[in-house]
Formats: sequence, structure tokens, C-alpha cells
Amino acid sequence: MRPPVDNGVVLLTGASSGIGAAMAMGLAGQARVLVIVARRQARLEALAEALADARAEIMVLPCDLTDEDATEAMVSAVEAAHGPVDVLINNAGLGDIGLFSASSWEKNRRMIDVNITALLFLTHRVLPGMVERGRGGILNVSSGFGLTWMPIFSAYVATKHFVSSFSESLRTELSGSGVVVTQLCPGPVATEFEQVAGNPTDQRIPDFLQISAEHCARSALRGFMRGRAVVVPGLMAFIAISLGRLTPSWVLRLLYAPVGRMFRRQGGSGES
Repeated sequence: MRPPVDNGVVLLTGASSGIGAAMAMGLAGQARVLVIVARRQARLEALAEALADARAEIMVLPCDLTDEDATEAMVSAVEAAHGPVDVLINNAGLGDIGLFSASSWEKNRRMIDVNITALLFLTHRVLPGMVERGRGGILNVSSGFGLTWMPIFSAYVATKHFVSSFSESLRTELSGSGVVVTQLCPGPVATEFEQVAGNPTDQRIPDFLQISAEHCARSALRGFMRGRAVVVPGLMAFIAISLGRLTPSWVLRLLYAPVGRMFRRQGGSGES
């Protein structure tokens, strides 16, 4: 079963940079209408200009997904202009790095609003129509941390575990309905994630552990089009995440405990 990307109405959140912008490049040659959504209007308009010669009609809709009324108005605008959404890609997300005890509550709340609440709201908003029509697709961007865990990412890890468990449960609920649900669980990707999340370690992720946003987007869309349940792009990330999932939790707790102690001694902060 394939999601109806070809000649469909595709709604993509978090499209202004990184994985989202790379996905837009791939989707623009397949969709009938590609709706690109993010807060930064100037970046969306620059992306739309870059996609001007693509097959898809590009609809630019700036929206703060933490505002439920604005999000509802955005979906309604899509439906009024182009009809129902055939494919929803929940790519928008925020992160945070550092000790939870030193983190900003406002940043945590916004991360929950974007990573969980907005994803649930959009899915709940468009899914009934997909089920009624017997066709549709939802691609949720989770993380390798949706499948495992480690310290100094506590709240972020929790939001991604929500996305992963929700995606798995929803996929089984929709078995035989004609609606595809896939989750993307990448490891480190060369995007603006660290810049936004903050990195109190000042340690750069080695290049050999990272993949490009374009690589991640290609793998995600290929897996989604094949109807896969989970996509983990990149060999190194696949190995690391698989080892994390196979390792007993008591072993991980022993391995990770020194990290928390080190950060507390250094006064590691999650604020940025």
C-alpha cells in the first residue's frame, strides 16, 4: 500500500529548513499541490521560488503551530483552495540539550506544543477524511531517541517516544483502511537542530556520524512510498539505534550515569 503522494495534496510542516526543506524538494515533483508550512515566511517564500518550475503547485502558509486557532485556519485554507489533504507530513519539531533541572520551562512547554500537541491536532484534523475516502498517508518525523534514550535530552526524548508509540499504535489501528502511517527515526542530521536546541557541551558531532538533510529526506520519502512502518536512515545511526534498543536498560543506566554527574559538576544548562 502506497500513500497517495502522486497527484495528491501534501501538507508539510517545518518546511523552512533542514529535513523539511529537503523533503519539499523531493515532493515537488510528485504532488499536485505541496503546502509548505513554518513560522518563517521569508524562508518559505525563498523555497517556493526555488520550486517554481516543479510539477506541484506550491502553497505557502506561514503558521505558528503552537497556536491551535491559527493551525485550524491554516488547514481550512488548504481545504478551501485545493480540497482535502491526502498526505500529512508532521516534520516540525524542537529540541533541547542539557540537564532538565537547569532547563527553561518556556522552552520545554513550546517543545511539547510543537512535537506532541500540534502533531496530534493536525493528525486528528485530517485523518477522519482520509479514513472516509479509504486513502491517505501520514509521515511522522520522530527520532532515534523515539526508540531509545540517553541523558541530557530528557524532555526531548520523552516527546519523541510519544511520537513513536503514537505512530505505531495508529498504524495498527488503520490496518486495512487504505491509510499509511510511517515514522522517520533519524540519528544525527546536519541541520539547525543544535543551534536551536543549544549545546552546552560545545562538542561537535563527528561528520562520520551525521548524514545530510537531503540523505535523510530521500530515505524517509522512499520508505514512506513503500509503506514501511519505521525508517532509520544512515548505516551508523541504524547500528547505534539498534544496539541501544537491544541493550538492557540496567546496562544503559550504568553507562550513562557518569554523564549526569559530569554535567552537574559542570553546571550544564539546557537553556539557550
